[in-house]
Amino acid sequence: MGKKKVSKESPAENDSYSLLTDFDIHLFRSGKHHKLYEKLGAHLITYKKQKGTYFAVWAPNARNVSVIGNFNSWNNNDHKLSPRWDESGIWEGFFPGIGKGEVYKYAIHSNTGDYLEKADPFAFYAEIPPNTASIIWDHDYTWRDSHWLAERKKQASKPKPYSVYEIHAGSWKRKPEDGNRSLSYKELAVDLVSYLKENGFTHVEFLPIMEHPFFGSWGYQLTGYFAPTSRFGSPQEFMELVDALHEAEIGVILDWVPSHFPGDAHGLHKFDGTHLYEHADPRKGFHPDWSSYIYNYGRNEVRSFLISNALFWLDMFHADGLRVDAVASMLYLDYSRKEGEWIPNEHGGNENLEAISFLKEFNEVVYGTYPDAITIAEESTAWSGVSKPTYLGGLGFGQKWMMGWMHDTLSYFKLDPIHRKYHQDEITFSIIYAFTENFMLPLSHDEVVHGKGSLLGRMPGDEWRKFSNLRLMYSYMFTHPGTKLLFMGGEFGQSAEWNHDRSLDWHLLDYGPHRGVLTLIKDLNQLYKTEPALYQFPFDNRGFEWVDYSDRENSVIVFMRKGNDKEEALIVICNFTPEARPLYRIGVPFRGTWKEIFNSDNLKYSGSGVLNQGVLNTTPVKYHNKDYSVSITLPPLACSVLKLQEEKSEFDLE
Repeated sequence: MGKKKVSKESPAENDSYSLLTDFDIHLFRSGKHHKLYEKLGAHLITYKKQKGTYFAVWAPNARNVSVIGNFNSWNNNDHKLSPRWDESGIWEGFFPGIGKGEVYKYAIHSNTGDYLEKADPFAFYAEIPPNTASIIWDHDYTWRDSHWLAERKKQASKPKPYSVYEIHAGSWKRKPEDGNRSLSYKELAVDLVSYLKENGFTHVEFLPIMEHPFFGSWGYQLTGYFAPTSRFGSPQEFMELVDALHEAEIGVILDWVPSHFPGDAHGLHKFDGTHLYEHADPRKGFHPDWSSYIYNYGRNEVRSFLISNALFWLDMFHADGLRVDAVASMLYLDYSRKEGEWIPNEHGGNENLEAISFLKEFNEVVYGTYPDAITIAEESTAWSGVSKPTYLGGLGFGQKWMMGWMHDTLSYFKLDPIHRKYHQDEITFSIIYAFTENFMLPLSHDEVVHGKGSLLGRMPGDEWRKFSNLRLMYSYMFTHPGTKLLFMGGEFGQSAEWNHDRSLDWHLLDYGPHRGVLTLIKDLNQLYKTEPALYQFPFDNRGFEWVDYSDRENSVIVFMRKGNDKEEALIVICNFTPEARPLYRIGVPFRGTWKEIFNSDNLKYSGSGVLNQGVLNTTPVKYHNKDYSVSITLPPLACSVLKLQEEKSEFDLE
């Protein structure tokens, strides 16, 4: 940006304009202002027939505040803001001639004697890191997703499949011919959208897309709360990406981080020279795990800031849901702390009462404003009622990650099959608590970093067994109760651990076994979306019934998934050993003709092709407490799905 001088109004004229009403201030100070982004920050307006920018920033402990940028050669003596008379701590001012695209910061002289240059917490756009200034911007954009939003509202109360593809936008696919750069929002709107559509995912979840200074934080240490990262394009170009996803009937979930923030000099830490956003006591205000700072959830202005930020992404960017990061760290005062490093609550317990109250209010406001949106908690403990409504004493989330299922499943699949008969409980235990919350089954980015290796690399055995195990694990996941989430690369068997500085290994799709895994995921997504028994009761025991969980000797489990139509039920058989088992008898609930509509050992998945082709007629042999049964061949290290079906299915085996 070229440097240029811009005239400024006299202090008297500067003080005369405000976007903020007395009611805004009342709501802000009481923690109930949920659209602060319409009032604070930098807003392009016309005042007294002059185009310019109105600035407003909360800095109650500042001695004076000014706006600095190229337009005044970063001189903090010009463009001074005025404190409001109402003791809200907000400084504001209008300056003609400062327009869209100008870079700026707030120069703050604190009552503590500090001089600080801060990015705007409410900025809509930011410089590309490592630069740290904010950019004056707007949200002018013509949306094309009215049909999507109307259908989302219409279908809000109906059960639906959630097959979520979790993505780090900066490393999904790169351009080696162009300096190994990440794809832009515009390029993702073509490549990513077509890829997700082709492979049948219903939703995409972006690791934090908000502006963040350190790329290696994957977005979780953010400083630009209202700005999509400029690394990949403008806010409007991110809107185009969301629009393209909606046009392809793919929902958009954004990772949202209200649990902590970094200590970068231009960020929220000691914003006005004091602990404004963070709790002052390090036992409540500093995060030992991430060397970052924890919001003061008991401060009303901070609650207004955070809830406004959540609604902003649903409002201005048409996001369909928010996945809330690190909820467990918010709930417990002693999270990752030793004795003496934390302060009990007023009742002597370890629960963070202020954070609990905040999370309940967050969910009430989100669902009260957008009842057709979804909130999802990453919560790793046994906290009760995370996904129960607040009026029933819960936290009010729509769904919760099923971390126990993830840990048990990966632990079980790491075992050599010869030992699995001694660990049958690990693979069946999840059903004991599967319906206590609205669970999402996550195989997320956290499972392929920090030396854990890839999912494929954690499977035991030679190459054939590794791929067979991986296909079996995915099949078990997609037929298990709950919604689904898979991190990028897992869908084709990425063999290396995820590296945020590299593209996924797309060349692996030149190899049959990797192509086979992708084909399997595509078919599982289609099976999931077209078989109501797999999604009509995802969080309800009416949708699940054990047929046999006790065949430890053969390491086999058999269960039924059920929907509203009893005859649409599916029988799922998982054989966790590499031995094919002919003439394996299974009890079925209905007399008639059954078909194998899915088999993860299919040749098209690079399996060994042990299939149950043709029809399977029931016999009046009682088995598994059923009046009828069928006899099938269990494919090795594979999952089979049977359905009572007379007519040809699109899943008939080749």
